[in-house]
Amino acid sequence: MWDSIKEFASGFFVTGDPLIYGADVAIVMTLIAVVSVLTYFKRWTWLWREWLTTVDHKRIGIMYVIASLLMLFRGGVDALLMRTQLAVPNNDFLTPEHYNAIFTTHGVIMILFMAMPLMFGLFNLVVPLQIGARDVAFPFLNSLSFWLFFWGAMLFNMSFVIGGSPDAGWLSYPPLSEMSHSPGVGQDFYIWGIQISGIGSLMTGINFIVTILKMRAPGMKLFKMPMFSWSVLSSCLTIIMAFPILTVTLALLFIDRYFGAHFFTLDGGGNPMMYINLIWMWGHPEVYIVILPGFGIVSEVVATFSRKRLFGYKSMVFALMCIAVFSFFTWAHHFFTMGSGADVNIFFAISTMIIAIPTGVKVFNWIFTMYRGRVSFPTPMLWVMGLILCFVVGGMTGVMLSVAPADFQFHNSYFLIAHFHQVLIGGVVFSYFAGLYYWWPKVFGFKLNEKIGKWAFWLWNIGFYVCFMPQYAVGLMGMTRRVSTYGWDTGWWGMNLVSTIGGFIMGIAFLFQVWQILHSIKFMERDTTGDPWGGRTLEWSIPSPAPHYNFALTPIVDGRDPWWEEKLRRERGEAPKAQPPLEPIHMPKNSGIPFIMSFCWFLAGFGLVFNWLWIAIPGFIGVAACMLAHSFNYNTDYYIPVDEIERTEAAARGAV
Repeated sequence: MWDSIKEFASGFFVTGDPLIYGADVAIVMTLIAVVSVLTYFKRWTWLWREWLTTVDHKRIGIMYVIASLLMLFRGGVDALLMRTQLAVPNNDFLTPEHYNAIFTTHGVIMILFMAMPLMFGLFNLVVPLQIGARDVAFPFLNSLSFWLFFWGAMLFNMSFVIGGSPDAGWLSYPPLSEMSHSPGVGQDFYIWGIQISGIGSLMTGINFIVTILKMRAPGMKLFKMPMFSWSVLSSCLTIIMAFPILTVTLALLFIDRYFGAHFFTLDGGGNPMMYINLIWMWGHPEVYIVILPGFGIVSEVVATFSRKRLFGYKSMVFALMCIAVFSFFTWAHHFFTMGSGADVNIFFAISTMIIAIPTGVKVFNWIFTMYRGRVSFPTPMLWVMGLILCFVVGGMTGVMLSVAPADFQFHNSYFLIAHFHQVLIGGVVFSYFAGLYYWWPKVFGFKLNEKIGKWAFWLWNIGFYVCFMPQYAVGLMGMTRRVSTYGWDTGWWGMNLVSTIGGFIMGIAFLFQVWQILHSIKFMERDTTGDPWGGRTLEWSIPSPAPHYNFALTPIVDGRDPWWEEKLRRERGEAPKAQPPLEPIHMPKNSGIPFIMSFCWFLAGFGLVFNWLWIAIPGFIGVAACMLAHSFNYNTDYYIPVDEIERTEAAARGAV
């Protein structure tokens, strides 16, 4: 009996690596600490009622942001482990197998479980407030989307302590990801972790498209909509076109692995190139899915801190939509070297170059917005300045990669790695940080410490350039990606050591941000104005943090920057518009079904990973039961009475 248990445990858990044992201890200690704190302070009921079952877009947004920051920590630790391994030649800090697993999980976590949830968090926190809505169009679906992401992320992340991590790269090309080359469960964790969270991403895209198109405040025509909301719309339209491709691709790979089919194997008439085409038909638009909202954030921040209207509003909208469309016509530039032929390469080279035009338009719009503006540089604006410089360099190296003959030299080298991180860290992470700093007072009701924030900004930026500029050089010197070690005779050591130092500087910068949040919570600088930055859009017209119902009265919009224009009217001494009397507000009720249904998806995925149908089948039955229960649940909404609204407003405005 004991021998059977030991044999099962040795295969079920990942063993033999001190780093994994350390992670095991950390996970157990963290779980014990969380359970102890909740039990000691008797907060289990609070956790269930206020958070796990909430359908409030603001709370869901906060949960997305917390989850993404935890994933940033996990993905960042992976990056530092890789940089430690590459700091010196012939290093044996990580085995080649462990290195393969780490660069695979680093890529997946940073793209799908850090950037995407941080983006969705900002969608939830900002869009309904910007367009004058009281919630998203489908609050239940919004909650379900978050919990599908959460349990999908949990399923993927548990693979590094249970069963073994995927190790075929972040896009899992076959035949390496097929059963013949990856017989373990790591690839199945990859498939089901991404599938489950991907369903949530698709539903979020649908939800925010409907929210933006149908729930804008009266008078807010499309061309009076804030630029961040426009960027969310363009991103969500791209999501609903791209994510079904990912779902189908991974489903076919699962059928290959589970049922022995041959969609992507040369045996039986399959073709691995079909997978590569499909995955990049999703993969390249995915880059724009996460960067487009960043452009919207930058537009909001630049206009606010330049005290000017955004320059070239309509051209910016046109640029966003062009990028969303063109993003579907560039995927083959990722494999110019794979023998597609000159005609195909020319088409995708030109389409890739074309996309640089609308991208460049936005940079000029931001610069001309600042031109002759009264520009100030608090932390959000610093991140914007960091983004513009970084993204311009990343964009130019992207154009270099789009030149097919030149790409034959750059392909799969560290030049590509440097470009990729220049765009995704410089473009996505920096812009999302700008958004977090900008909207933090609106979400939590207090500002983050500016002094510590500026330390974090400079450390991030210095660390970034120290880390990634040498990678351009070492790539041109011939170092290819995904090598776990190299020899002294290559001449790559110095550049790699400098790059590793830069990586650790960025790690220190992240710790500064953690310190900044904790310090700001302790020495809370409350926002008593509701509008600490002198904002222009509707979210700044209500108290901070926003009441549960967002707006006591539905705002009427008659301009592109409605709150800015209202402030100007007040400065001119114009009489405020007459307001109608308060009315009861219709709101959705909380529901535990999204949490339970998503957990059932997790069980189903976990069962399929290990081919344990005795877990998978009950999981699917649970999903069906939850759908049935929700279909016959008619007690889904309520009204907030007028006297409660008056009390809430009096308390909030009293603090203003």
